[in-house]
Amino acid sequence: MPPSELLSLPPGFGLVAMSDAEFRDYQQFIERLTGIHLAPIKKAMLAGRLAKRLRDCQLDSYGAYFRRIAEGGDAQERQIAIDLITTNETYFFREPKHFDALRSRLLPTRNGQPVRIWSAACASGEECYSLAMVLADVLGEQAAWEVLGSDISSRVLASAQRGLYPMERGHHIPPELLKRFCLRGTGDYMGTLLVESGLRKRVRFKPINLIEPLPEIGLFDAIFLRNVIIYFDAETKRRVVNAVSQRLKPGGWLVVGHSESLIGQPANLLPILPTIYCKQ
Repeated sequence: MPPSELLSLPPGFGLVAMSDAEFRDYQQFIERLTGIHLAPIKKAMLAGRLAKRLRDCQLDSYGAYFRRIAEGGDAQERQIAIDLITTNETYFFREPKHFDALRSRLLPTRNGQPVRIWSAACASGEECYSLAMVLADVLGEQAAWEVLGSDISSRVLASAQRGLYPMERGHHIPPELLKRFCLRGTGDYMGTLLVESGLRKRVRFKPINLIEPLPEIGLFDAIFLRNVIIYFDAETKRRVVNAVSQRLKPGGWLVVGHSESLIGQPANLLPILPTIYCKQ
């Protein structure tokens, strides 16, 4: 920790460790609220993500912070903690074979019909805009299509709505799409890229907790549920996949991450490509 930060701490505040008992409190709390199970090896990660909040709140233990955010406590601070704990790294065109399959296999079958795609754990929005770029490129910017992005974290959704990212985050965007759909920042925004406004208008964001009853959001041609169910236990995974698959149109695709599978999941979801399942 830099000396300037140490000087700003309240008297007697030192570098504190998270005890096993404190970790179990957080572990149960986060699983109850989000369905995410934090394995014991995640204790250091959890402590690191919450350490700044302890300093900002001038608290001297993780137990004290837990008591602040527990049910009946500070709801605003609880949301901040959930945002910090559940936010995962993402980037444009992650797992590019999924976007290639969308372009070559799914979209050509829609024959001019409206297309809707849901990015069900979109984090800071790169997946949503990657989907929008493919849709605009294949179907045209005037065609009837839309992308819905959802996440449990209200903080990352606010960032996603802006569509503003560090320039280095654009390295995985195909050059022709980067040139067509992204603007290079200048002046105070030097070193950033902005998704162009026409594309941003076709993407909407909504806070959704996947372990709670889903809101009325209609049906989709494809749902990207990538790199999220890996954090759920078997029963939560089953409930989430069942609920999400009910939002698919017949013939629609459910896409999961490369380290995930739907073995033992709904019988009406049949694998058609690695980590891509079609609803019968």
